[in-house]
Amino acid sequence: MSFIEELQWRGMLHQMMPGTAEQLDKEMTSAYIGFDPTAKSLHIGNLATIMLLVHLQRAGHKPYALVGGATGMVGDPSGKSAERQFLDENILRENQEGIRKQLEKFLDFNTGANSAEMVNNYDWFKDFGFLQFLREVGKYLTVNYMSSKDSVKNRITTGISYTEFTYQLLQGYDFYHLYKHKGVKIQMGGSDQWGNITTGTELIRRKENNDGSDAEGDVEYSAYALTTPLVTKADGTKFGKSEGGNVWLDPNMTSPYEFYQFWINQADEDCKRLIRVFTLLSKEEIEKLEAQHAEAPHLRLVQKAIAEDVTTRVHGKEQYELAVKASEVLYGKATLETLQSLDENTFKKIFDGVPQTTISKVDFDACPSLLDLISVTTKGEIYPSKGEAKRALQGNAVSINKVKTQDEKLAVSEISLLSGKYILIGKGKKNHIVEVG
Repeated sequence: MSFIEELQWRGMLHQMMPGTAEQLDKEMTSAYIGFDPTAKSLHIGNLATIMLLVHLQRAGHKPYALVGGATGMVGDPSGKSAERQFLDENILRENQEGIRKQLEKFLDFNTGANSAEMVNNYDWFKDFGFLQFLREVGKYLTVNYMSSKDSVKNRITTGISYTEFTYQLLQGYDFYHLYKHKGVKIQMGGSDQWGNITTGTELIRRKENNDGSDAEGDVEYSAYALTTPLVTKADGTKFGKSEGGNVWLDPNMTSPYEFYQFWINQADEDCKRLIRVFTLLSKEEIEKLEAQHAEAPHLRLVQKAIAEDVTTRVHGKEQYELAVKASEVLYGKATLETLQSLDENTFKKIFDGVPQTTISKVDFDACPSLLDLISVTTKGEIYPSKGEAKRALQGNAVSINKVKTQDEKLAVSEISLLSGKYILIGKGKKNHIVEVG
């Protein structure tokens, strides 16, 4: 199956310039996507375009990932209602390194002729003088042409700075530089990038033909454009946000457990699109899963398949398995062993909002029994009196770290502290956390 055919059945092809498919059929073709380093991590909104590069490489073509060290200092006006704040150069460098490491999880940088490559446009812009830029880039595209782009038109009424107005020239020159020095013939991206991408194809055409005027009639291009649809939910809203904001690929910004849960909680009506865009499952595998899901939707088989595929590729098999264990805790199926396997950050994420009582290590060590722990030592916040705590224990309503117990004389020294300082007390169907510290 060709690259274009793969995109078509997955619903990942929005628009492409005439001649793009023919170029891909003719030879191994290099294509690139640009990534904005305005944060130290990519988020799942970037994944749809990353998957374009993944499928490109799997089809035998050569992917380039451009990290915009230079353009990140300016900011793309596409889809923005106001100008973004400039970032410090040191912050940009840190962000670039974080993005590089994340892209290496998806692309093969050591697979022969079509190995992925990463480039940084700061490398060719850092010594590019303003007058030189005007002569080599500015003269080839008219203000009329630039003003016709949606990214500009949508901001004219609210105001757009000269800096953002000229962003498309910078991105266009990126394409020209890669075309001349790396043989890159296609730029790809989300559908909102069509205007910026075609500025690049036009700049290449005009510079190659030494033509600074607007062309009339049919023209021939040697560089091409391809975009993928922006991923939206069934209700038309933008996909990729959780209640806490962006879902990041960096585990320190969005934990693997939260990442996994994000996919598990997707609505059935959205999964038909998501499983095609974000996983590497085949057409046959997807259709089989969807048939099984239709017979037993409560098992959430499609959501689980998406969560496994994406979480494993982003965070690794071990973190995926830990996220599954954490989910078992959430739904009451966990064992003590499962709880002990969780890191502190994941434990806190799972039980966010659960009532918590903090006691000192001195008070904990001095506590004579479980009965005292869940009543007196925790100052009545779990059970208001020894009598009520005793009745709960006798009624088999108390669990310690998911293990039921009726032993009111159990020594606290025999209780395992999760992550070295937590105890999960079960009160019937409710939980309470004791933190020792």
